Amino acid sequence: MKLELNATPDEVMRAVETLEEFAKARNIPEKTIFGLALALEECGSNIVNHALKRDVQQKFHVAFTCERNQMLIELRDQGPAFDPTVARVNNSPASEDDLPGGWGIGLVRRHMDEIRYSRQGNENVLLLIKRIDDSAVFDKTS
Repeated sequence: MKLELNATPDEVMRAVETLEEFAKARNIPEKTIFGLALALEECGSNIVNHALKRDVQQKFHVAFTCERNQMLIELRDQGPAFDPTVARVNNSPASEDDLPGGWGIGLVRRHMDEIRYSRQGNENVLLLIKRIDDSAVFDKTS
């Protein structure tokens, strides 16, 4: 499943809803779907707000695949190069001196089994991987 989306919060939520339907159709457990949706919403929001600056003329792409007992979410954008796999995670309580941010990547890391980043030409490519319990029954076609 592939989506081309405008750089708006509404489009991020459309991607999340599509992911939820895609995962439910493959009988992925609700708890796993929750984590997948949270990770997609966080990463998609970061693309829209930071990489593409909510410029509705800008597009980003999301693709979902189920294969070999894992769910893959790929996000692509043409914003400035940014590797979230090396981004600092905010693990301490916020104080007045702290800048906001840094919490989302920690949530993504907590819910995904692997996060891979690459820069391909002028695109950021982020791959989120979640292993699915062998007892879950789903259609293994993408």
